[in-house]
Amino acid sequence: MDQVESNPTIPVKALQEQLQKKYGVGFSIHKVFRAKADAKKIVVGDYKKQYEVLRDYILELQSTNPDTTVKLELGDVSESNLVNCTSRCFKRIYVCLGGMKKGFKACLRDFLGLDGAHMKGPYPGQILTAVGLDSNNGIYPLAYAIVEIENCESWKWFLECLGDDLDLHAMSNFTFVSDRQKGLLQAVSQLFPCAEHRFCLRHIHENMKKQWRTKEYKDHLWDCATATTVPEFNHFMHQFSLFDKSTYEWLKSIPPQHWAKSHFTGRATTDMLLNNLCEVFNGKLVDGRDKPSCLEFIREYMMKRICNVLRVQQKCLGPLTPTTTKIMEKNEAAATQYIAEWCGDEKYQVKGPWNDQHVVDMHERVCSCRKWELTGIPCRHVIYVLYNKADHGECVQELHTYVHKVHWLQTWKTAYGYKVEPIKGRAMWPRSECPTQITPPPHRNQPGRPKRKRRQSMEEKSQSKSQSQSQRSDVGPSEIHGHGPHGGGKLTRKFVSVTCSKCGNKGHNSRTCKGQGGT
Repeated sequence: MDQVESNPTIPVKALQEQLQKKYGVGFSIHKVFRAKADAKKIVVGDYKKQYEVLRDYILELQSTNPDTTVKLELGDVSESNLVNCTSRCFKRIYVCLGGMKKGFKACLRDFLGLDGAHMKGPYPGQILTAVGLDSNNGIYPLAYAIVEIENCESWKWFLECLGDDLDLHAMSNFTFVSDRQKGLLQAVSQLFPCAEHRFCLRHIHENMKKQWRTKEYKDHLWDCATATTVPEFNHFMHQFSLFDKSTYEWLKSIPPQHWAKSHFTGRATTDMLLNNLCEVFNGKLVDGRDKPSCLEFIREYMMKRICNVLRVQQKCLGPLTPTTTKIMEKNEAAATQYIAEWCGDEKYQVKGPWNDQHVVDMHERVCSCRKWELTGIPCRHVIYVLYNKADHGECVQELHTYVHKVHWLQTWKTAYGYKVEPIKGRAMWPRSECPTQITPPPHRNQPGRPKRKRRQSMEEKSQSKSQSQSQRSDVGPSEIHGHGPHGGGKLTRKFVSVTCSKCGNKGHNSRTCKGQGGT
């Protein structure tokens, strides 16, 4: 137990050697494996017992964290208890802590990232997460759930629970960003038809790389996605069509309101194109997805994160968050290269380098470049208009007052003013009086060794391969297969015909050789 507690991932072979040196007795590798499994159950916890005390954990969680929403659903009656019906198998659970719920509403941002991740323990399941964006453009985890499988039904159930907590209805003007998971598109369109649903641009690029892999395709895609006005978007799409007509037609089939800034509304006060919110949060949960106390691992991470952000906030000065302050300083420096002409009625024509000319309406608080509308942060054109008004003796407020309240330091502090309360140990939890016992979900062993590492995307594989290939000076004939202009840095056997070592014919190998001829 001491060795497993200090190093839960200690290899069985190393544990065997330590025990044999300590006691001077030989142990078989199988006996050490079983001993390590028993010790791990005591140190980390037993999966079956976690389901048995799940109701007690819910009572403790709701008693210490007011306004916490927990919805538990059980499956069919266990086959071993068909007569007495004393046990039901676990189906799914939804958790939204009261402090996180209040803090998210205080962020003033109707924006959520949705994603799912696999459970790594002996029992199947998926972790569904909803992560918001705080005032400093950091992650703000809101809700999480463990479900049987990721499909339309489970996503609808998760979004219905989420809608009840956030008071969302069919006509709500909310904004979601996702990787287009299984059943999620249908669930969002059915429950929130008026919501803005953005698609992660990185995953669109991953789908594009299945046919078109070179960097030029990625550059054209990002030029189209980051254009903030429709004319600029149409220009880059036309350039893409001249570069490759087939790729242009493929990209055109995806509605631009899902992936292009030029077609986004300003309701979410962010122009985010990626679903990095959930990717970062899921990365923090990797060590907890294979533990019996997965729900408690997530709660502890949220509790620690709030405290870490509070320490950062204590060092912050000024009216804006650190990230917004950096953006404003960059815009202020760029604004000095512009010239503004007053056109009456609070409208200004602003000219800058590279034929950058836009119209600013200070009464409506909009700029024709749409960056102020999308992010809530004044662009360089707006900042120079404020400089121009101040030079002509007009009344101009402090610069931070023209920034949306989402980016104010006080808004950031208010959101993290709501805490996640700690809970006591299992021995002090209240006991549930429900007679029905919760059993683990049905378990089916999958063939092969269980995978713990996340499956890498094609871009990540190509980056790792390119780093190793950069150390070599000669590429040689490998450029033909996978390293050329359409390659991704990985050697491939595509279009390569194998040769049998027995008969010398092509088209099969020695293992499948039956004396047949090849082509």
